Amino acid sequence: MKTATTKSKARTKSTARTKSTTKVKPQEKLDLYSRYSKEYAASTTPALVAIGPAKYLSISGKGAPGGPAFTAAIGALYGVAFTVKMTRKFSGKSDYVVAKLEGRWPDCKEGGPPADKEQWNWQLMIRTPDFVKEEEIKHAFAVLEKRGKSAGGVQLVTIEEGQCVQALHVGPYEKEGETMCKMASLAESKGFSLRGVHHEIYLSDPRRVAPEKLKTILRYPVVPKQ
Repeated sequence: MKTATTKSKARTKSTARTKSTTKVKPQEKLDLYSRYSKEYAASTTPALVAIGPAKYLSISGKGAPGGPAFTAAIGALYGVAFTVKMTRKFSGKSDYVVAKLEGRWPDCKEGGPPADKEQWNWQLMIRTPDFVKEEEIKHAFAVLEKRGKSAGGVQLVTIEEGQCVQALHVGPYEKEGETMCKMASLAESKGFSLRGVHHEIYLSDPRRVAPEKLKTILRYPVVPKQ
C-alpha cells in the first residue's frame, strides 16, 4: 500500500513531467503584407487605393538596374534588414518577416526615363515595422562593418503616398509602360492626375522567374485635377 508521502512524490513527479513537456507557443512573426493587405491588393485592372504612412529601410543611387551600383545597393539594404531582424529575434524582441524589395523611380514620368540606363535614378526600399528604431540601424551598421560589409547610404525613412492608383503588372519590366497607360487612364476617368514618384513592389525574383511571368505591383500617387 502506498503511503501519503509516496503519493505526494508521485504527484510531484507527474507535475514536473507535465511542465517539462508543455510546449511554449512561439511568438507570432509580424507580416507587414498581411497586416496591410488592402494596400497590397492589386489585379491587372487598375484601381484606386488609400496608402497610409509607411516606414522603410531605403537607399538611393544612380545606374542601370542590375548594374554594379544597383546590385551593391540591394546587398546593403538586405544586409541591414536581416541584421536588424536577427538581432531582435535573438534578444527576445518582436520578430517579423523581412518584406519584399520595393523601388521608386523618379525618372519614370511623362516621356519615360533617359535612354541611357546608367543615368537612371532610383530609390530601393524594404518596408520595416514601426517598432524598429534608428539605434537598431546604427547597431546593424557596426555589425556589418565588423564582417567587412558596407551598408553606407541605408536610411530609415517614412513615406506618405496617400491616394494612389495601383495595378498588377505581369510580364517584363520593359513593358510596364502598357500597364502605366491603363493606370493613367483610370486616374483620368476618376478626376485625378498622376503626381509624385512611380513606385514598384517586386513580387517575383527575376533570377528565378521567366520575364513573361514576373509579377510587379505598380503604384502611382494621384491628386484631384484643378
